[in-house]
Amino acid sequence: MYHGAVKNFEIARLFYEMATLLEVKNESVFRVRAYQRAAQALETLPEDVAAVAARKELTRLPGIGRDLAARIEEYLATGKIAQLEAMRAELPARFLTLLEVRGLGPRTARLLYDRLRVDSIERLEEICRSGEILNVPGVRQKTCENILKGIAIWKAGRSRTLLGEARQVAARLVETLRAHGGVERIEVAGSLRRMRETVKDIDLLVTSTDPGQVIKTFVTLPSVIEVIAQGETKASVRHQEGLQVDLRVVEPETFGAALQYFTGSKDHNVRVRELARRQGLSISEYGVFQEKTGARIAGATEEEVYAAIGLGWIPPELRENTGEIEAARAGRLPPTVTAAAIRGDLHAHTDWSDGHHPLERLVEAAQARGYEYIIVSDHSRSATVAGGLTGDELRAQVQKIRELQPRFKIRILTGSECDILADGTMDFPDEVLRELDIVLAAVHSRFKQTRQEMTARIVRALENPHVDILAHPTGRLIGTRDPYDVDLEAVFAAARQHGKAIEINSSPDRMDLADVHARRAGELGIPIAVNTDTHYLSNLDNLELGLGIAGRAWIGPAQVLNARPLAELLAWANRGR
Repeated sequence: MYHGAVKNFEIARLFYEMATLLEVKNESVFRVRAYQRAAQALETLPEDVAAVAARKELTRLPGIGRDLAARIEEYLATGKIAQLEAMRAELPARFLTLLEVRGLGPRTARLLYDRLRVDSIERLEEICRSGEILNVPGVRQKTCENILKGIAIWKAGRSRTLLGEARQVAARLVETLRAHGGVERIEVAGSLRRMRETVKDIDLLVTSTDPGQVIKTFVTLPSVIEVIAQGETKASVRHQEGLQVDLRVVEPETFGAALQYFTGSKDHNVRVRELARRQGLSISEYGVFQEKTGARIAGATEEEVYAAIGLGWIPPELRENTGEIEAARAGRLPPTVTAAAIRGDLHAHTDWSDGHHPLERLVEAAQARGYEYIIVSDHSRSATVAGGLTGDELRAQVQKIRELQPRFKIRILTGSECDILADGTMDFPDEVLRELDIVLAAVHSRFKQTRQEMTARIVRALENPHVDILAHPTGRLIGTRDPYDVDLEAVFAAARQHGKAIEINSSPDRMDLADVHARRAGELGIPIAVNTDTHYLSNLDNLELGLGIAGRAWIGPAQVLNARPLAELLAWANRGR
């Protein structure tokens, strides 16, 4: 780590704290994000920020405007930031510890401090268990329950994090470590690499000519709130996002073996080692060895490791001991669906309902990604909270799309995310639905229906000749709302019978279908639509999460509906109409 990085990290750490305190004060979300982005820029800056300041070039750094440049210059000159000192003085020293509790946001924490003088996790737990917290306006029983769950997780010291969040944290760490030198190769391992929908921690593997430098940089990052363990070639820290991050520096000749070993899963690795033993070999994180001579015969790459025991390389998503070893031996592993295979997105919203961008900007963003088609699938009228469209508004939107189409090369598909009503009828009549290119059917209400009622409701919707895709089929929100009670075997049977597709929704908090159910749908030959359910343009990037589910579900490109060319897709959508 170069000398100037220490100063960069000091300021970045203060900017992270300022972002948190601004959020506590209920300041503009844009100000909060500005400090977060500036902190991230300073973490990855590959030179001394003081040198940049001396050249009067601070505002050339990403995310650094005049106000933030002034804060940096103030710190460089005085060793403090006056605004931060003032904000710290408003709260007790232990207050920020409260924000480590999942389920307690900064604004609620401040409210509890103002009303009940909650300044520690002990006091927070006390008011939750006594019910005193329910006297605070806006705090409900569910909030209390979530906070108690968060406290239990905090006490245990570990929690599970959504895949999308963990990927973002890992990506920033990889970028930062690369920027500060000493890293030759770096890869993410563990359950994150296997694309599990939630992860407990992040595993990073590095090769380096200077392991000490990499470890020192890692444990002093501004986003690190606790160093759990530190050695010459490995370290564990607690990241400010709540995740434990483990970093190991390994030799280049063992990197592949270490990557295979630390990617897991445990059950997969047990089977791999069993297979090796039958061939007189042993496998560890250090390589593949001849048991008799101790000679290492492989280890630099994962391909070498698998080839040494007679297997082709197995994609990380499949390494769960669910048949991948046998499939690899027989040469029957499914081809991986990559982003390059996806020709369009079949679930996206605009500001006509609850999207946060105009229709034109959605189309422009999809075209910039090289897509052949993009759908506009805003909510139907019963989704009042989401600003659902009436039949007349939907027809007006269709007309708008037709007027826009000549301006774009990409095909704009007309569609709707149409509510399945409690009795299984659709929120729009058939005469409206038949005017659309693609119709998604979705449950957005009455989640507590009985298993029999919910199953009959969805099956009836799939019988409608104008419905094409069942969206987010179980209705879950990971960690906050359980799936509704439904017989998926009956739903899949109806989808197969009526030629419908099932969605893998790539939204980070949905990831719906789950991999085990998506695999079953794929085995039944049901087309799978891997969609993003975009509400912000950045959501288009969530496609990778859905593709991770598809990979874990053994779904190949031929089974993915939106990997089909436009003409084939439209021919499928018009079947039976």
